[in-house]
Amino acid sequence: MSEQDMLDIDGVTKMFGGLAALKEVSFSVNRGEIKGLIGPNGAGKTTLFNVLTGVYRPNAGSITLNGSSVTGLRPDQITSMGMIRTFQTIQLFEGMTVLENTMVGCHTWTRSGLFSSGLKLPGARREEEKIREESMVILKDVGLDTRPGEQGTNLPYGQQRMLELARALASRPDILLLDEPAAGLNQYETGELSQLLLSLREQGLTILLVEHDMGLVMKVSNEVVVLDYGKVIARGTPDEVQNDPKVIEAYLGIEAD
Repeated sequence: MSEQDMLDIDGVTKMFGGLAALKEVSFSVNRGEIKGLIGPNGAGKTTLFNVLTGVYRPNAGSITLNGSSVTGLRPDQITSMGMIRTFQTIQLFEGMTVLENTMVGCHTWTRSGLFSSGLKLPGARREEEKIREESMVILKDVGLDTRPGEQGTNLPYGQQRMLELARALASRPDILLLDEPAAGLNQYETGELSQLLLSLREQGLTILLVEHDMGLVMKVSNEVVVLDYGKVIARGTPDEVQNDPKVIEAYLGIEAD
């Protein structure tokens, strides 16, 4: 693992019974880059996310985050170390406003306990105000600062996607794992998402992006890794990957000339 690496994945294998969903997957994600992770349906992309974030334990291999092993740790432990993810299916909190949904993400770095919060002690009040202020800044970044009091689940689909991203950003991630963030978005919303991701990269955030929208992936990614049947079959710049015969065959089922 080099000093540039934020995340290092080395020989990760995940078995389900006799089926290998991941086969010795190895690659790294550098600090401040967007790494695209693509592949046909069933290639193992979401399984890898689940292994990285502690939902599944790998059968073999190691995962290192900021120089520390996270292999086999619980999801909450990995979250506290700075690796945050979103999901393919939107998971907002029912009955919470846009602002409240965002504020929930701040629990990873807040310090006030149940006792001090319940008694509204000065330190807890100051921290809550800081959470509100930071959450509103994030909502402005994702274009939702004019709707903080609305129920999150009442937003249009595309804005719910942005709200889920806002909640993840409120966790102050070192690395953000995005699982199909453009799913269900229209062309305009996808363009807005693209600009947001590029802005986050400019701010120094590291992102591992799983996405089926190839236009989005190729526009925002520094490098792309391609999975097929649980194995890495290609990696490189967007141009290199798009012209790789193995990638073309995996997606189209035909051999490239």
